[in-house]
Amino acid sequence: MIAAEVDRLVAAGQLAAAAEHLMSKLARDGGQAPEWLKLAGLQRALKQPRQALGSVHQALAMVPLDLVALTMRAGLLQHLGDADAAQAWAEAIAQKPDGELPPPLAAALATGERFHAVWQEERGKRLEAAARSARDQADEDAAWRIGRFADTIVRKARVYHSEPTHFAYPGLVEREFHPRASFPWIAALESQTDAIREEALALLRSDGRLLEPYIQYEEREALAQWRPLNRNPDWGALHLWRQGRRVPANAGRAPRTMAALSALGLRDVPGASPNAMFSLLAPGTVIPPHVGVDNTRLVCHLPLVVPPGCWFRVGADTRAWQEGRVLVFDDTIEHEAVNPTDSLRIVLILDIWHPGLSAIEREAVAAMVACEGREAGVANDGS
Repeated sequence: MIAAEVDRLVAAGQLAAAAEHLMSKLARDGGQAPEWLKLAGLQRALKQPRQALGSVHQALAMVPLDLVALTMRAGLLQHLGDADAAQAWAEAIAQKPDGELPPPLAAALATGERFHAVWQEERGKRLEAAARSARDQADEDAAWRIGRFADTIVRKARVYHSEPTHFAYPGLVEREFHPRASFPWIAALESQTDAIREEALALLRSDGRLLEPYIQYEEREALAQWRPLNRNPDWGALHLWRQGRRVPANAGRAPRTMAALSALGLRDVPGASPNAMFSLLAPGTVIPPHVGVDNTRLVCHLPLVVPPGCWFRVGADTRAWQEGRVLVFDDTIEHEAVNPTDSLRIVLILDIWHPGLSAIEREAVAAMVACEGREAGVANDGS
């Protein structure tokens, strides 16, 4: 009866009377969340935003994650110029489901998303200004970390963690790309870029049978994400070292590359590494997001042939390869690679020890991984 009377008064345009009628009912029995939201809607229409906000809070006390209530609260706070409006919109947006919404709710959320985006941008600028003095005095790596800290505060960057599929050594630093200053051999390797590129291209021209699909699993294995690339030369490899064994057919034709690699002190685990290869990504090929096997190693890229537009994402950090500029990354953090061009991409890939491991820890890791014999049975990822 009460609901019918409220609806009759609303239909007659008597919003104040409808609101008073509903408030009397709620004062008597406490009501349900939809009734409080209905009252909030009436109060909003009567230009009583603070009273409407109080009614919405009554509803949220009953249904804290209700999308309509959260959206109404955020809109009212924005209307009132409240400092909490942007955060309220963030809470509402977080509950937005997939699929279509009723048009009025969808429109309200779209307005909120725009408001929140502007606030986030301004917030980011304030944080950047606050840290500018310190960042200007920092070295390249510290400056990157300061910038990433700001990005995570405003949710511009997600926090990614190392998630190795098989071997997870505790206590190692987790970061997508490791600072170049940690690896004094980088300059020497980069200085050999032209010679290494020549050998890669000569190998590619010499014998097509030397090129293997990088992904080679049995069809029976539950690896659906790799199905488009399984045994597909669109992601190909010319192996120089493979799971600890030198590949004579290729290595013998790349003497300068092998000499450069021998000077690096590659990771050495019986049956698992060293690994080094020329990785070829065909035009239009996508390597899907995935994680690697073992966090005691890092993967090194020396880009040799990179058409403009190719990109590589590790965690929250997306970079374009630059020919002759080494990247060192943790492949146990989610990563993906794309060649959207109509030309071939070629990168020299090798694996090295994580610098956080002492000599005695490396010895222990090598012994246990070799004992398991597992890494040799899983693709040593590199993208």
